Amino acid sequence: MKKIVVCGAGGFIGGHLVTNLRNQGHYVIGADIKLPEFNTSDAHEFKLVDLRDPLAVSRLLTSDINEIYQLAADMGGAGYVFTGENDADIMHNSVLININILNEMVKKRINRIFYSSSACMYPSHNQVDPLNPNLAEDTAYPANPDSEYGWEKLFSERLYLSYARNYGLTICIARFHNVFGPLGTWQGGREKSPAALCRKVATSTGEVEIWGNGTQTRSFLYITDCIDGINRLMASGYTHPVNLGSSHMISINDMALLIATIADKPIRLKHIAGPTGVAGRTSDNRLIQEVLNWSPPDNLEHGLRETYNWINQQL
Repeated sequence: MKKIVVCGAGGFIGGHLVTNLRNQGHYVIGADIKLPEFNTSDAHEFKLVDLRDPLAVSRLLTSDINEIYQLAADMGGAGYVFTGENDADIMHNSVLININILNEMVKKRINRIFYSSSACMYPSHNQVDPLNPNLAEDTAYPANPDSEYGWEKLFSERLYLSYARNYGLTICIARFHNVFGPLGTWQGGREKSPAALCRKVATSTGEVEIWGNGTQTRSFLYITDCIDGINRLMASGYTHPVNLGSSHMISINDMALLIATIADKPIRLKHIAGPTGVAGRTSDNRLIQEVLNWSPPDNLEHGLRETYNWINQQL
């Protein structure tokens, strides 16, 4: 049994990860500035901590910790990340969290950490064709993310890798591609597109609004496959950034129609102005297949069904 700290345990992925790690038999301490929104945490201890505060992080991380899973960040969907109104908070808050955690790891001689990066760190010039994005891991440079959120993730990857080189830490980094599922934010501006579209379809009386022309493409990773990938990556000992996402690419228009089919509701799409991000993005899974002899399965329809049903119940 390991003693594990999950930073960001009040969030969507962190909450699911806490449950998974506890089910494996580990002693799990959850840490976040907020409690989980939709359920009770399965952590043995849950500590309300502002990870931007170095003193609070010093108290949280004790020398008997075996592993840290660092998912805490200031983040949200397109409505939060791409407006430009939250850029300073996104950069400042997330970088402070990562610096504080790494400094305490060195002081307390905690060796192993998982860091959740994002596909948003990839160059926007590799994502202009909605049908042919290029997101292999080695295309990260020359750097040109399309948002400050992406720039922060790229910088923090380098921060973790620098500490690994200079202080002998063991770092695992996954670049998440649009993780979704039940217990995730589904309203309020920070929700991502699967949850937003599920909500819009569930509340629709015939018309569903889509930001932009809806031809922008993405791939979406169901939460259970994300947790499986994290576990496999940590067990592998692989220490370079790797994509963790589905290779099933779908347009936003087609995803809205798929959700409508799941809901058995006829809808019309109404395209309106709104932040859309890059034109095309999907996970290139060649490296993860090589490293782990595994890549995430295509669980899009199953995941959307589970997510839609859960959101419909919230309504």
